[in-house]
Amino acid sequence: MKKTKLDTEEQDILDSFERGEWKPVANRSREIARHVRLAKNTLAKDKRVNIRISSKDLEQLQVIAVEDGLPYQTLMASVLHRYVSGRLVETTGRTTGRSAHAGTRR
Repeated sequence: MKKTKLDTEEQDILDSFERGEWKPVANRSREIARHVRLAKNTLAKDKRVNIRISSKDLEQLQVIAVEDGLPYQTLMASVLHRYVSGRLVETTGRTTGRSAHAGTRR
């Protein structure tokens, strides 16, 4: 089996798991059902919007979406959702690279 190189966040998670810091949740089935329900509510797209953005910004969004393996409109909706839910994390000091974790993208 080929060993995959982990990024920093993935390695931190693996190290935490191996130290025994992860505990099973009580009533696993109920928690899974709750998270499925939350995901469906979060991902429900019941409104359409039209926005005007610069061609440069759109092209960059499309590049990022291809790199992440998802449609660019899905990426845009995800970024907007993280912003309005207070989970968009701004990072500083990046020049060309982006984090593998979508939650850290500006």
